[in-house]
Amino acid sequence: MIDLTVLLADLRDEGELLDSRVAGAEWRLPTPATGWTIAHQIAHLAWTDEQAILAATDPERFAAAAVKAFTEGDPSRVVDDAAAEVARRPDLLEHWRGTRAALADALANVPAGTRIPWFGPPMSPASMATARIMETWAHGTDVADALGIAREATPRLRHVAHIGVRTRDFAYVVRDLPVPAEPFRVELAGPSDEVWTWGPEDAEQRVSGPALDFCLLVTQRVHRDDTALTAEGAEADRWLGIAQAFAGPPGEGRARA
Repeated sequence: MIDLTVLLADLRDEGELLDSRVAGAEWRLPTPATGWTIAHQIAHLAWTDEQAILAATDPERFAAAAVKAFTEGDPSRVVDDAAAEVARRPDLLEHWRGTRAALADALANVPAGTRIPWFGPPMSPASMATARIMETWAHGTDVADALGIAREATPRLRHVAHIGVRTRDFAYVVRDLPVPAEPFRVELAGPSDEVWTWGPEDAEQRVSGPALDFCLLVTQRVHRDDTALTAEGAEADRWLGIAQAFAGPPGEGRARA
């Protein structure tokens, strides 16, 4: 269990890294996400921060707003429409700086043991912070690709990998596939020769390889064939083809490079 203070520090650092990349960048530059510019990527992060702040500080208002958003229009367009609207703000960068700072403060003040409502299952403040690290990193990867910046592995990737492992069952459920009963072993090579592991050492279903590749795969920022990941066992192999660390319907993934 990682301390919330550590998670919030890592969330701030991930946001600062992306901030340094977009400050002065061309907002209209297209990213690998179809129809999304750099402005859309940052707008989406800011909008999601706002939703998380509301969920952490006023759960009843969040629940009402979520129901309204997904019932009064096309639910498949909620995220894209919100990104498009926020992307038009002339103060977008300053707005996002404010939302991410406010979110960190809000999560730090959530009473211990509280579960925060969300669009998926309710989460602890630590889980919410981890999810925000994952999403900031994933959308930051889209921005890095648009700007031609090489991806680098940092210790913060462990949070992204953790969500990727924890959401194994969700990837099956969202595709109406039977969830494997047996545990998997995941062994990933992190930066500085670290090895991050999950699951029992004697598990028959195993996944191994670079942590960066795994994180890109579970956030669907790379095609599986363009990674150095290996799978042992039929279910481990199947999982790498459907892995999804984010909520919502099955993602389309990325085409092979």
